[in-house]
Amino acid sequence: MSDEEHHFESKADAGASKTYPQQAGTIRKNGYIVIKGRPCKVVEVSTSKTGKHGHAKCHFVGIDIFNGKKLEDIVPSSHNCDVPHVNRTDFQLIDISEDGFVSLLTESGGTKDDLRLPTDENLLSQMKDGFDAGKDLVVTVMSAMGEEQICALKDIGPK
Repeated sequence: MSDEEHHFESKADAGASKTYPQQAGTIRKNGYIVIKGRPCKVVEVSTSKTGKHGHAKCHFVGIDIFNGKKLEDIVPSSHNCDVPHVNRTDFQLIDISEDGFVSLLTESGGTKDDLRLPTDENLLSQMKDGFDAGKDLVVTVMSAMGEEQICALKDIGPK
């Protein structure tokens, strides 16, 4: 046997904590699923009957929760699918910078400055108009699989 020590450098992230396995047959409409490496909200599920070779198949149609693209996948119903951990957090809006980033106040009193303005035109105009009018705005940030995006806005009254 060799006396050399082997050093392994891990450059890839396994992503284990970003998703959890769930049996395909138990995933329902309005749930979440990972399709082609993207976190999606399930909008349609159909199950085919078992064929000559045994497995019933689930056909999932999902919409990417960050970019809105429609993705499809077919998985045997007895197999496991990855389901993303999706979290929603509310932050108070402090500032909108010229370079397209927002400054948010966290629950602990710190600031979060690494989020971009939303790509949704309607939400973007509501945020800018409300901020310019001096309203106190609370934004909801959705995070899954290492990505974060502003997905909703609430007005909690004037400052």
